[in-house]
Amino acid sequence: MKLVVWPSIDAARLEKVRVAAREMRVVNCAEPADAAREMPDCDGFFGKMTPELLAAASQLRWIQSPTASLEHYLFPALIEHPCTLTNMRGLFSDVIADQVMGYVLCFARNLHLYVRRRRWEPCGGEGSRVAFAQGPGVVNDIDRAHLHVSDCTLGVVGCGEIGAEVARRASAFSMPVLAVDPVRTAPPCEGVALWGMNRVGELLSQSRFVVICAPHTPETERMFNRALIAKMQRNAFLINIGRGAIVVLDDLVAALNAGEIAGAALDVFETEPLPEGHPLWAMENVILTPHVAGFSPRISERHLAVLLENVKRFARGEPLMNVVDKRRWF
Repeated sequence: MKLVVWPSIDAARLEKVRVAAREMRVVNCAEPADAAREMPDCDGFFGKMTPELLAAASQLRWIQSPTASLEHYLFPALIEHPCTLTNMRGLFSDVIADQVMGYVLCFARNLHLYVRRRRWEPCGGEGSRVAFAQGPGVVNDIDRAHLHVSDCTLGVVGCGEIGAEVARRASAFSMPVLAVDPVRTAPPCEGVALWGMNRVGELLSQSRFVVICAPHTPETERMFNRALIAKMQRNAFLINIGRGAIVVLDDLVAALNAGEIAGAALDVFETEPLPEGHPLWAMENVILTPHVAGFSPRISERHLAVLLENVKRFARGEPLMNVVDKRRWF
């Protein structure tokens, strides 16, 4: 058997791949022409598959994508090809879930506003200090300007690896959690209500925080348009750490300007980088981060671990991890 790697990987990783491959030959290709020459008799492939390389492969049985997302990896011939495709999902779940809870806490505690305003004044206004003297049981303006996290329902749209981890973390904060997903049949933890995608409108209407954790697929592209956003509560916050193509930014801007939702936190965008003059930059109730939710010093080692495990399994004829439904893009 033979495994082709293109683009080439560094010597240290290559040695570990060769150990994992045992008797399977591993060819590390520096140039596209090198990979093309090796494709006719290759059984497995790791790296960037192209239509030209796939056409040259006559006995290919397995492709390992170096990415978790597949919207830029798949093409029609690959979808139709009988080979098994695996991806890198699961590497980022805890890291991205941490960032989601960071957004939630910023909105709940107004941390983003205090950083921007740089004034010694609680949200709710200077005059609201008087309410503190009114005795127990009085809810003053300062209290109204801050959220009690465990009173807020969090809705997860797309309860895969990342969405499940978001649900677990939100549950640890004692938040009621709703989730919708097209394939998951059991909730990720106790206390999470899991529904089918047909109930997404119901989830939006009941959630103070709506977190998009779905992948980019034909079904989710531009899913969050003005009509769907309008189903959210007026005091709700939209968080997108899924894919930028899922949220129509012009519609989100319009909804924010109209006061149809309370705010948004975005790590991914329809156009990246987000243009300098985009109206979202100027909105006080919006948190923007530059597609960094998956950043962590742990990702590289996890990436290699998945590759090595699948190389071992393929060499032994065992079931592979992270098998993809190519027609559904995940």
